[in-house]
Amino acid sequence: MKSKSLYRWVFAAILLAITIVFGRFFLLPIPWTHGNINLSDASIFVASALLGPLPSGLIGGLGTAFLDLISGYTQYAPFSFVAHGLEGLLAGWLYQRFGKHRLGQWVSLAVGAFVMVVGYLFADSLLYNWTAGILGIGTNFLQGLVGVAVAQLIIPRLKDRF
Repeated sequence: MKSKSLYRWVFAAILLAITIVFGRFFLLPIPWTHGNINLSDASIFVASALLGPLPSGLIGGLGTAFLDLISGYTQYAPFSFVAHGLEGLLAGWLYQRFGKHRLGQWVSLAVGAFVMVVGYLFADSLLYNWTAGILGIGTNFLQGLVGVAVAQLIIPRLKDRF
């Protein structure tokens, strides 16, 4: 029993590191929103499906906050902690309840992405103005959608081994 718990914690730590790497090295800058599109959401969604709500919330919140700190977007760190933390927490909770069916998997992760988009709408609006917040909706939605799609490709391959 202890080795299974240790395995889960090690896997969570690896996903936390992957969140940072995916967010730092797989990105597309978006000048009009002061941000970028990255793949950090994909690893948050993998954690949601395989580890559940609490680990994926921590992976999402800590991973993206640290990512902002090392990427020069320090003003976003607290917002990322909340937006991506809630994204992982809610997606993990919904995935546990509805993830037995393919549609439930997609909807669970999409709801998590929606929470992230709303979180950054408020973050951009508070940091800059409502125009920046509204302009960011499309790019944040695209980031969430790409994260869901990439995670849905990865999850079945890892689920068998996990």
